[in-house]
Amino acid sequence: MKLYFAPNSRAVRIAWLLEELGLEYELEKYTVGDRALRTPEYYKIHPMGRIPVLEDGGTRIYESGAIVQYLLARHGNGKFMPDVNDPSFPEYLQWLHYAEGSIMGQVNILVVETILLPPEKRNDVNVNRALKLLRVALGNVNNRLQDREYLTGTFSGADIMTGHACFGAMKAGAEIDDYEHLNAYINRLLKRPALEKARSL
Repeated sequence: MKLYFAPNSRAVRIAWLLEELGLEYELEKYTVGDRALRTPEYYKIHPMGRIPVLEDGGTRIYESGAIVQYLLARHGNGKFMPDVNDPSFPEYLQWLHYAEGSIMGQVNILVVETILLPPEKRNDVNVNRALKLLRVALGNVNNRLQDREYLTGTFSGADIMTGHACFGAMKAGAEIDDYEHLNAYINRLLKRPALEKARSL
């Protein structure tokens, strides 16, 4: 199994899950914005020049959410996701996809506007709107965690996806100091040895 990876990217989710599952994998390491991702050779691996990409035998798959679902379905042996007939399965899917559907779009705007663009090209309207929408999205996660440690009760793929997105939002400047349950949740995830390993790669 081979993971095309860059630190501080969505690829950390995949390394985290691989570590949680105890699966052996080879790492092909890049940096975010690496010019090597814009070569004809790499476009054959990912047609948009992005990471992560996972190769598993003859299978190649990208999009972090799809990779998480694939790994749990093919290699999870029932770990970190409920059975499809379990009453919690729909909520699991909801929180698995919440990361990209409700959080990461705004995080992307903040990264572009506050890090990637030069100051003269930044747009405060975009920044303030992204921060406002993130407050709403993260407030929903905070409320969800009022009576549970993880999004679906026990640690699952949903926490790898949406938990990582929450951490990314915090790093991007989202205002969450008053979200007690969310802060405790992020700290809980950051103490998991598998995530510590993935973040150190």
